[in-house]
Amino acid sequence: MNDKETMKHVEILLVEDSPGDVRLTKEGLKESKVHTSLHVVTDGVEAMSFLRKEGKYANVPYPDVILLDLNLPKKDGREVLAEVKSDEKLRKIPVVVMTISKAEEDVCRAYGLHANCYIVKPIDFNQFITVVKAIENFWFTIVKLPSVEKCRITK
Repeated sequence: MNDKETMKHVEILLVEDSPGDVRLTKEGLKESKVHTSLHVVTDGVEAMSFLRKEGKYANVPYPDVILLDLNLPKKDGREVLAEVKSDEKLRKIPVVVMTISKAEEDVCRAYGLHANCYIVKPIDFNQFITVVKAIENFWFTIVKLPSVEKCRITK
């Protein structure tokens, strides 16, 4: 096999309204060991349109993983998480909650809504980059991700 055949490609949906955090996430993924495509939406309504392939998102690929902030305009991340995990077509997409909230209530609620993990965003630039690289290493190198388009719905 050549490098193109063995190179892993990961589609990421980043749901984040902070331009600074979007920039830091892009920076953290810049030296990724895998080929990533980062799609960014800035509110919960736009996230659901992307995931349901509505309107301008009709031809986007399904993401392999969702990086989701909780505090979003229009529809907050908790609502997005609940909708994703209650939708038969979307529920298999891993959702990584990345938020500034350390509140035990938010952590419990996110896991109760079937988040795949909960990460508190560091404020420090270098720590933020380290966290993004750790996410990349775990979710895109170690974990076998399901293909939403190829997975059959199992009940």
